[in-house]
Amino acid sequence: MRAARTGDTFWSVGVRTIIEPFRIKAVEPLALTTRAQREQYLREAGYNLFNLSSSAVTIDLLTDSGTAAMSAAQWSAALSGDESYAGSASYARFERAVKDIFGFAEVIPTHQGRAAERILFGVLCREGHVVPNNTHFDTTRANVEASNAQAIDCVIAEGRDPARYHPFKGNMDLVQLDGLIEKHPEQIPLVLLTITNNSGGGQPVSMENIREVSRRCREHGIPLILDACRFAENAWFIREREHGYAERDLVEIAREMFSYADGCTMSAKKDGLANIGGFIALNDSVVAREARNVLIMTEGFPTYGGLAGRDLDAIAVGLHEALDPDYLRYRITSTRYLGERISREGVPIVQPPGGHAIYIDARGFVEHLSPADLPGQSLACELYLEGGIRSCEIGTVMFGSGLPGDDDFEPAENDLVRLAIPRRVYTQSHIDYVVEVILSVYEKRYQLRPYRFVSAPPVLRHFTACFDPL
Repeated sequence: MRAARTGDTFWSVGVRTIIEPFRIKAVEPLALTTRAQREQYLREAGYNLFNLSSSAVTIDLLTDSGTAAMSAAQWSAALSGDESYAGSASYARFERAVKDIFGFAEVIPTHQGRAAERILFGVLCREGHVVPNNTHFDTTRANVEASNAQAIDCVIAEGRDPARYHPFKGNMDLVQLDGLIEKHPEQIPLVLLTITNNSGGGQPVSMENIREVSRRCREHGIPLILDACRFAENAWFIREREHGYAERDLVEIAREMFSYADGCTMSAKKDGLANIGGFIALNDSVVAREARNVLIMTEGFPTYGGLAGRDLDAIAVGLHEALDPDYLRYRITSTRYLGERISREGVPIVQPPGGHAIYIDARGFVEHLSPADLPGQSLACELYLEGGIRSCEIGTVMFGSGLPGDDDFEPAENDLVRLAIPRRVYTQSHIDYVVEVILSVYEKRYQLRPYRFVSAPPVLRHFTACFDPL
């Protein structure tokens, strides 16, 4: 672990052990299963880890979305939740917290981030529109395309190469963005920028890049919308890696990021440290009015948006807790610890380690399998069989088109396996266990088998598809 900056109290003593900056007041048992049991569970799940019961999973790294442990302060706030249908005090506290950090005039709660995306894209996007992003994640892309617009990824070249080092691999390619604006001057209803860039390995976006994207958007009258679900982690990386921000408070960095945007969508299940919830925040009152009209039809009244009052209060507290420097130092350091431990032993990962997850390069891990063999699915299944670890394939299953063997088959650019770390849930000993399981699988990596699709829906197929090992 790196030395703390001047002025830090505890971390300045140079202690190298990762210490969780909290005490545990409640526990739940882990599922400890045999390999024979896991083989049966996986077979019954159609070799899709999404289909597993959580009671069959020992360490669950499928996602960091909604899987956080809430703090005592959040639980205390939840107990005071106002469950009034309209005009609840919980909404007032939630709105105040969002405006304090994000600074936008209009705050619209939703039950989670994909609901915010669906509403906003439904209002702004039409057939023939083009929506640039550094990298669209799965539901973001699906919601853009459901509005008949085209989702285009514009991440920098370094962000497409898992092994290449760059401090801000999540940055948008400004030359590509310029080209899209020139080619489609009237067809870009908004530009998206995902902070941090989930599909690209949890990599951050620099303040300079946010500023330059914003300048281009404002020159052409295009709204810039941030996908802000990991805004606090992005703020941390800016403070650690970008010149001029080392002594800035994290909340100041967050406010500057959002000052360059016209709005954001947010899944509060990530850096809201809550188990459910999200929101749209905008400065455009006309767009906000249209979004609220859709919200009322599909989510609920604008002062609860599909959430209980207690959830709004938990988010209001969690947004500020996510910017606590001790929490973020522990969060980023423990994630980096996992990545560095397995990387030292030869396991190929997206470099440098991201904020919320470690991404194993499945093509580099199982070199004997081609993209048509679904190497990410093979590796994810083997990690479960070996140690009960549930992870997520982010590759040809999630982002490829067509099926292997068909004329329209096209693999994803990379095949990755994401190990997403739930917030404040696992300790260092759990992470050490994950390291041991990964290295055990790596030693016998050439025994991993190809997988094939048995069934797959046309959209978001990774959630419900079934597979067989060959």
